[in-house]
Amino acid sequence: MALTDFFSNFNLFARWLHVFAGILWIGHLYFFNFVNLPLQASLDDATKKAVNPKLMPRALWWFRWGAMITFLSGLLLFTMGYMYTPGMGFGPSALFSDSSGMTQRAIWILMGMALATLMWFNVWFIIWPAQKKLLSGQAAGEEAAALRSRAALASRINTYSSGPMLYGMLAASHYTAINAVTLLVFVLLGLAPIFHAYKSSLKVGQSV
Repeated sequence: MALTDFFSNFNLFARWLHVFAGILWIGHLYFFNFVNLPLQASLDDATKKAVNPKLMPRALWWFRWGAMITFLSGLLLFTMGYMYTPGMGFGPSALFSDSSGMTQRAIWILMGMALATLMWFNVWFIIWPAQKKLLSGQAAGEEAAALRSRAALASRINTYSSGPMLYGMLAASHYTAINAVTLLVFVLLGLAPIFHAYKSSLKVGQSV
């Protein structure tokens, strides 16, 4: 191999796994919100009963495990990059802090991680439990309506959070400087396409 030390090679594999799982997770998140949500609104009850029991369990499996693997591999990468120094052991590395305190790169990654952790929590402890009850028929009537509303809100929060979260993840390695104005600008830039996608989702595909 070009680099012979285990740390560097394992770091590259962990990054690949993190990105691959993230594509699965966020791809399904956008599918649910920009494709499936308007589709479900256009289906009658008979069609939903025929389609959803086959579609949703498969999609939710990839969705939740994509989230879990992204979350765990992200924690691993954070530890390797920010809480470990090869040859010295565990503890804040030069990427996390220097003589001036916490680095601006660390602030970016922690912002991204905070949003990603919120999103992971919503998937595993709000969206999936609600969908599991709904798909298994354990909830009906007012309880089912409440579960759908709770899951939909968590999913929408995750979708809006994904834009700023991605800026935090990317800026840590490729931008590395931060202040209040920069943070506000990139948060707004992250939210804008999500807002536009929601507005456009009902119109997309209506004409060929």
